[in-house]
Amino acid sequence: MKNRLLLIFFVIAKFILQYSLISPEYELHRDEYLHLNQANHLAWGYLSVPPVNSWLAWLIKILGGSVFWVKFFPALFGALTLVVVWKIIEELQGSLYAKILASTGILLSALLRINMLFQPNSLEILLWTLIYYTLILYFNLEKVKWLYITAVIFGIGFLNKYNIVFSVLGLIPAILLTRQRKVFLQPHLYGAALVALLIMLPNLIWQYKFDFPVVSHMKELSERQLVHVGRFGFFKSQILFFIGSLLVIISGFYALLFYKPFEKFRSFFWAYVITIALFLFFRAKDYYAVGLYPVFIAFGAVFLAHIFDKGWKKFLKPVFILIPVLLFLPLYNLAFPNKSPEYIISHPEKYKKMGLLRWEDGKDHPLPQDFADMQGWKELAQKVDKEYSQLSRSGRTLVLCDNYGQAGAINYYSKKGVRAVSFNADYLNWFDLSKRYDNLIRIKEALEVDELKESGPYFETSKLADSITNKFSRERGTKIFSFTGAKIDVRPKILDEINEVKHRYQ
Repeated sequence: MKNRLLLIFFVIAKFILQYSLISPEYELHRDEYLHLNQANHLAWGYLSVPPVNSWLAWLIKILGGSVFWVKFFPALFGALTLVVVWKIIEELQGSLYAKILASTGILLSALLRINMLFQPNSLEILLWTLIYYTLILYFNLEKVKWLYITAVIFGIGFLNKYNIVFSVLGLIPAILLTRQRKVFLQPHLYGAALVALLIMLPNLIWQYKFDFPVVSHMKELSERQLVHVGRFGFFKSQILFFIGSLLVIISGFYALLFYKPFEKFRSFFWAYVITIALFLFFRAKDYYAVGLYPVFIAFGAVFLAHIFDKGWKKFLKPVFILIPVLLFLPLYNLAFPNKSPEYIISHPEKYKKMGLLRWEDGKDHPLPQDFADMQGWKELAQKVDKEYSQLSRSGRTLVLCDNYGQAGAINYYSKKGVRAVSFNADYLNWFDLSKRYDNLIRIKEALEVDELKESGPYFETSKLADSITNKFSRERGTKIFSFTGAKIDVRPKILDEINEVKHRYQ
């Protein structure tokens, strides 16, 4: 009963923390709007992600689409990750102290930041942890059902985020390096692999049908974002993600190599080494590796609990629980949008020292990128609504944006039923070209060209209607152009642009 009550306490604490980390001054993140919009276009795949998150978005839509529900599911997956770590410790015959130590480390970690946003990352970390849990159960019990359950988890993980492939790419050679290689002589392993393939098949067929857009997406990601990823910064982030549990993780590595009761799980250590090496080779984003750590926190907690049961080392028990608490306090004031933009801009030193002001372009900015991506969206939607209500009186209006954040935010906040689109991300496939458009509202994030001269000739009237003035927003200065009375059918031009974008990275 005591075990269960403590677990419930940690789960409740997780939800309370998640809902208290975002100041009311911040809106949803630009990525969240895209994922929420996928609920209106259910499919077996998308240009940037597989389909699972769209199913969750559909469920959020059914539940009313409020911010509460948007934030609920990542918080839930974070809480379940904590529960799985608790169950891993039970399977490893760990003590109650080990469970408390690991749960404190999981609770007060970078997972709070990841579980803050509605993205595939929160479920991915849960599924990585579940894969290790089911493999522990198989290595302990050697019951083939756990191979099939692992395969199902991997299949679902593939439909959630392709990054989970790296977990298997790390585990296969790692298991071959240890005595557990005998699993490759188990026929059911290949039956389980077939189950995973069947789960993944609808998305693989979708990828084939659309010429594997994931390849184009990864190429674009590599050229625009991953090129700025430094390997030193990657390692630095690995330390910071679970800084309060760093000694526990190191203890887990040591135990897997030298602690006799964990000998059968030694492949997990080599899986970590190989997976990190793969991420470094491909210059992956630092948070791609977060799913590796919960299981090592579990191993480390069990090992330390055993060590601390002897002699003077018992006094270290409360110290190791206090470490994540004390180290979390300064991070609480830096890593989350719980301080106003004004405060951050007037106190930049600590943010800059932690590298939080560095964006994907490799440059420092006044606010952390994620925080700036949570500003200005309501203003944009309100101003587009105002212009849309005027234009809709004179015919059908297309709202065309420069990026998926703009389009998604307009669609989420619009009170006029606007369905904005963009030549960016999945919106390429969501244009409704069944009828001719009479008017155009064009959202431009940068004025590399004169939009009035560029699009004006196709319409009878044109004007700069408004712009985003929120000084904290990454979209500050974004212009809202209005064009009325189309002189020609613009749909052929739109199709040409869609095809050009689709082939740009092929």
